[in-house]
Amino acid sequence: MSIPNYQEFMLPTLEMISDGAEYKNSEMALEVAKKLKLSESEMQEMLPSGTQEVFYNRAGWARTYLKKADLLHYPKRGIMQITDLGKKVLESKPQKIDVKFLKQFENFNTFFNNKKQEETGVITNTNDEELETPDEMIENARTILSAHLESDLLSNILENSPMFFEKLVAKLLFKMGYGGSEKDILQSCGKSGDGGIDGIINQDVLGLDQIHIQAKRYKSDNIVQVGALRDFCGALYGKKNPKGVFITTSSFTKPAIEFAQDNDLILIDGRKLTKLMIEYTIGVQVKDVIEIKKIDNDFFEENI
Repeated sequence: MSIPNYQEFMLPTLEMISDGAEYKNSEMALEVAKKLKLSESEMQEMLPSGTQEVFYNRAGWARTYLKKADLLHYPKRGIMQITDLGKKVLESKPQKIDVKFLKQFENFNTFFNNKKQEETGVITNTNDEELETPDEMIENARTILSAHLESDLLSNILENSPMFFEKLVAKLLFKMGYGGSEKDILQSCGKSGDGGIDGIINQDVLGLDQIHIQAKRYKSDNIVQVGALRDFCGALYGKKNPKGVFITTSSFTKPAIEFAQDNDLILIDGRKLTKLMIEYTIGVQVKDVIEIKKIDNDFFEENI
């Protein structure tokens, strides 16, 4: 079973507060989740950003839409209560409440259609069948854009030389906070003198511990086999407190992953590499910044 879309939260929410009492938003969201028979794993499912549970997000937007239709209101912050209009709606015993149903109410229609578009020229999405909340639309759009960016990053890396890739890795590790200067890290690339080791960097500023790097610029179909990791481990043999990180633009076989786990090697495949590059702004630049603002509830809290 998948989590119902936010429109499917509307009728259960209104039914749960039908007695006219005041209910906390968070507690009622949990009660609605029980009514919809969501499993523990479904209730723990997060938005792609990891900032909020999906069911809380959908329950919240269901409440917002019901409020815009005047079927419920907030007598206090974080507290909801059904309105007389909401009770009247339930008396009609609707089979479901969704965007199409709510459009019979003038205030909701104004909110949803955003009639100011006639003044501003801004065209808004008024699709009754839209099943994603606005937050989910933003999250999914960001996921798609990130996937395209990750793919483009790998393509650009593969168009450059192996030495370029080693230096890219060094720049990334420096940005991630490993010790030493950026100049020292870059100069270490390809100059360690040890077979199977492409660079050595300090784990801390004082150089008390060192990390040995293996960086392989492979195409996606050239998957790293366990033998390459055995060779890397062989190059680390005899070193004091050896720590190794194997980085590739492709991926690793299952035996290679298991070998790394048994030998305390850190593996970074192409997907993880590009995510780190985006996170630490290596090879990418900020094109635009979009601010999403919300109500500052503290501002509206009266000090009586």
